[in-house]
Amino acid sequence: MQTILGAGGIIGRELAKSLPQYTNQIRLVSRSAKKINPNDEIISADLLNGEQVMKAVQGSEVVYLTAGLPYSLKTWQSQWPVIIDNVIKACIKNNAKLVFFDNVYAYGRVAGWMTEETPMNPSSKKGEVRKKLDEMIMAEVKGGNLTATIARAADFYGPHTPLSFANVMVFDNFRKGKKAQWLINDTVRHSLTYTPDAGRATAILGNTPSAYNQVWHLPTDTNVLTGREFIENVAKEFGVKPHYMVLPRWMIQMAGLFNGIIRESVEMLYQNDTDYLFDSHKFEMAFNFKATPYGQGIRETVQSMK
Repeated sequence: MQTILGAGGIIGRELAKSLPQYTNQIRLVSRSAKKINPNDEIISADLLNGEQVMKAVQGSEVVYLTAGLPYSLKTWQSQWPVIIDNVIKACIKNNAKLVFFDNVYAYGRVAGWMTEETPMNPSSKKGEVRKKLDEMIMAEVKGGNLTATIARAADFYGPHTPLSFANVMVFDNFRKGKKAQWLINDTVRHSLTYTPDAGRATAILGNTPSAYNQVWHLPTDTNVLTGREFIENVAKEFGVKPHYMVLPRWMIQMAGLFNGIIRESVEMLYQNDTDYLFDSHKFEMAFNFKATPYGQGIRETVQSMK
């Protein structure tokens, strides 16, 4: 049995699509999970409830934690450690391996390329939370109690990815006949992980015994585009002119006075004012995996919207 905790999000769904080549016993766990494959087992569970997590993980060989929480620092600080603790205890009790789907917030501001060897030096409160979670998992690994791997991705884009800033500000705006938008600086390069690649790669990690007890960066095209180049590529696929505006920091801070999600994103703007470069050579070399080029990923994302 392979179990996805937080199966309702885009990564959980892309992962579920990729798992049938490894197993026909797939359990999807969330508050409102829907079948992706005909034989999927569906369980509703609250990851904040230790008993429910224990029941959801029972009988699992591999557990994937792909859950997301509302984008609120208070929520992250209060709920993420509880979830991680519940999942660790359930995996240890059931002798299940854990794959934790993570982001790059714990690295903080990085000059140059982010690799698996980049030290965790968070520049934000949310980054401090992510660092704590990774340390909770790796402490159990080092103690010999848990077999786990941490899979990290850059910011997302891709089909049916409604919470991605690139999807919301670029793809959705062009689809609606509006100007695209970009954050802070359109002249610096910004890595974006294609969500179908992230799902396939996470499945590979979960089913490769030698991949455990270490950190992996999920495959991401290293021919990184600037904001301007990304927008121009999306506009071309939509057949529209690449009209867009760059939102300066003061405007985002002003908007944050009226919008909680925008207010929560202000501390992360350091990711947008200089190059944000994500290196996945380790994964691509180990598994002979070629990340989807931006041109192809953008084309497929636009096709999914049409």
